Amino acid sequence: MATAAFSLDSLRAQFPSLSLKDDGKPRVYFDNPAGTQVPQRVIERTLEALVNKNANLGGYFTTTVAAETLVNEAHQAMADFYHAGSAREIVFGQNMTTLTMHMSRCLGKRFSPGDEIVLSRMDHDANVSPWLLLAEDRGLTVRWMEFDPETYEFPEDALTKVLSPKTKLVAMGFASNCTGTINDVKHFAKQTHEAGALFYVDAVQLAPHVGIDVRDLGCDFLVSSAYKFFGPHQGILWGREALLEETFSYKVRPAGNDLPHKFETGTLSHEGMAGTLGAVEYLASFGGKPGASGKTYAHMSERGAAIHRAFDVFTDWEHHICNRLIAGLQSVKGLRIRGITSPNAVHRRVPTVSFTLEGHTPQALAKAFAERNIFVWSGHNYAVEPVTVMGLMDKGGVLRVGLAHYNTEAEVDGFLAALHQIKG
Repeated sequence: MATAAFSLDSLRAQFPSLSLKDDGKPRVYFDNPAGTQVPQRVIERTLEALVNKNANLGGYFTTTVAAETLVNEAHQAMADFYHAGSAREIVFGQNMTTLTMHMSRCLGKRFSPGDEIVLSRMDHDANVSPWLLLAEDRGLTVRWMEFDPETYEFPEDALTKVLSPKTKLVAMGFASNCTGTINDVKHFAKQTHEAGALFYVDAVQLAPHVGIDVRDLGCDFLVSSAYKFFGPHQGILWGREALLEETFSYKVRPAGNDLPHKFETGTLSHEGMAGTLGAVEYLASFGGKPGASGKTYAHMSERGAAIHRAFDVFTDWEHHICNRLIAGLQSVKGLRIRGITSPNAVHRRVPTVSFTLEGHTPQALAKAFAERNIFVWSGHNYAVEPVTVMGLMDKGGVLRVGLAHYNTEAEVDGFLAALHQIKG
């Protein structure tokens, strides 16, 4: 039996919600792609901000000075998380969707009627609709990257097929919230830049599972949401400093032009930023030594390196329980997994596993699991494009099971046993 390279019991003890029960039934959190649970460190940071640092910025008294320090610490923490060149490249906002909607309008000032943008058929709608709306407003042409619905991956030439001299921007996801596929963002970023376009990455689904290095990826913008990586409801965008400097920003007149504040509209959620700082601190606390990869990440800051080492350790465990889940699902007659299934290719997916089952709607399955206190999601889960490509939009979408590093073998086995009961 495989064991985690960390104490799973000790780790789970840091999450108060993982010990909760309803009518004597333990809660099984397999709804992680829609939002993870939070460790005590996040709760403490949030409470501390609300009690001791609850003020707006720019004054001279105790709480405003403390709030300013907190905001700066949160920006630096996320700079370490992304391996950004500077905290000036970190923009906080309400969530990934809101940040992308705002940034799409700001970038839209660079585009003219007839220009082209490329979108992905595998993406969450938060990285689709903002650009579709912009295209409508600015008279842009939208072209699409198509994935293979049999392999659930993009062919190597998926992007070059639709790039043209008119392409100004490519927007795609790092990992799919539906199929679980991890896309070769570095490869597609290179192709995008060779065409002279900007590359915008939605990393929401990757951020809870794999360390992110924006400098290595070569993208121009990357955004995620902290509530997907064990933090509060908060969005964090990274952008190349030179690009952020030159990009127009929609803002109120008193706001300055300094980075990153020209993109951070209004008063931010300081308690959310504090919680995000807590999430980064939690992750870094598990990075004491290299995992199976043996990487030290010496080129990064001390905290950034620790975060990456922690993810290496967590990823090994997630691969194990994901393969265990997939193997169990494959034994169920009439069930089709909508994503990569080979154990040898588990590194090309996150542990988000979607499936359909003959004779059962995803909604009915989700309700049956909820009765057993197993939390899963059903439907399109805002993955409108991939669910449509797979021909499932009018069939209720998929049943989605999303694992995180705090999940256990016993929970996976319990889910599979419940599935057999439900199926009958």
